[in-house]
Amino acid sequence: MRDRRAERRQETIEEIVATAWRLARAEGLAGLSLRELAGEVGMRPQSLYTYFPNKHAIYDAMFAQGCRQFAERQPRAELTGDVRADLRAIGHYFLAFCVEDPVRYQLLYQRTIPGFEPSAASMAIATESLAVITDHLASLGIDDPRDLDLFTAIGTGLADQQISNDPDGDRWIRLIDDAIDMYVDHVTTRARAGSASRGG
Repeated sequence: MRDRRAERRQETIEEIVATAWRLARAEGLAGLSLRELAGEVGMRPQSLYTYFPNKHAIYDAMFAQGCRQFAERQPRAELTGDVRADLRAIGHYFLAFCVEDPVRYQLLYQRTIPGFEPSAASMAIATESLAVITDHLASLGIDDPRDLDLFTAIGTGLADQQISNDPDGDRWIRLIDDAIDMYVDHVTTRARAGSASRGG
């Protein structure tokens, strides 16, 4: 038997989250108003608490949705095992995902909302996506935790620059391949040096 009440509740939750995204894109994440949000979905402000206990819970639902979107579209089939080609593919995907929605990028990758911390369930989605990248780097012989940190820093650094300084262009997007080449040269050179020092 279908639980129509649960279905209607889920539809309302999805409408609230979709509307929250729309308002955040218009007013900024920190400018999200529960009163305005309630009005946009046709309910009284206090009725929102039937679905979300507070504003941070709405941000958390948005965070989880954004993480799911990233995970669902992560490149997998096109990865070949070629270090440079694969890391370029991952880099291009990450940067494209970030710049297509700057507000989503701010919520997922920057601490834009004072006091907001994603829930454990939402962070698990983000962690799973990062694990996919970590595992693929390891399969390419890149398994030093510092190398993962550096790789993610390159991605977010380019995304920050692109969104902040050339939001309608591709000035920093065009640097991905060069950045990945420098990254691969760095990590492989260090790996060879470490192997030589161990007598490998």
